[in-house]
Amino acid sequence: MSETEAQVEEKEAPVEEKAEETPVEETAAETEVESKAEAKAKPEPETKKEGPAKWGIAHIYSSYNNTIIHMTDLTGAETVALSSGGVHVNADRYESSPFAAMKAANTVIESAKTKGFTGFHIRVRAVGGVGSRVPGPGAQAAIRALARGGFKIGRIDDVTPIPHDTTRKKGGKRGRRV
Repeated sequence: MSETEAQVEEKEAPVEEKAEETPVEETAAETEVESKAEAKAKPEPETKKEGPAKWGIAHIYSSYNNTIIHMTDLTGAETVALSSGGVHVNADRYESSPFAAMKAANTVIESAKTKGFTGFHIRVRAVGGVGSRVPGPGAQAAIRALARGGFKIGRIDDVTPIPHDTTRKKGGKRGRRV
């Protein structure tokens, strides 16, 4: 051993002895507080750690006549699940209702779970163009149902097509004549 290593060991040894000489005293009150804190802390169940997250995109098209929920992979190329509000109700007037949108979202959720998806981004679309730029009544219910489905939600975007110059409405120069 070199001289510098021997000096370092000599300096470290007294420090360790000092740490052993000073015992830590605990009062009875401190031990009671610690035991109560341990009793209150319940052991939490361990969460399952799965493989890498698999993300998708949920496209929600909501007009005043229907709500369509279309789930794809991240590229948007492959359809994972597709459901319409009109499939889940009998009358045409209920196709755009929040109930029909919720049922459509639940169908998409079940299909996506079987295919291993863990999270998705949501894209909400209204009619746009010359039509309404406000999503229909089923959009909000569909988003809520997707959120309750047990998936992680990344982004919620509004992708309604809005023209920058305007598009011509149907009806001709003098408008619709009644």
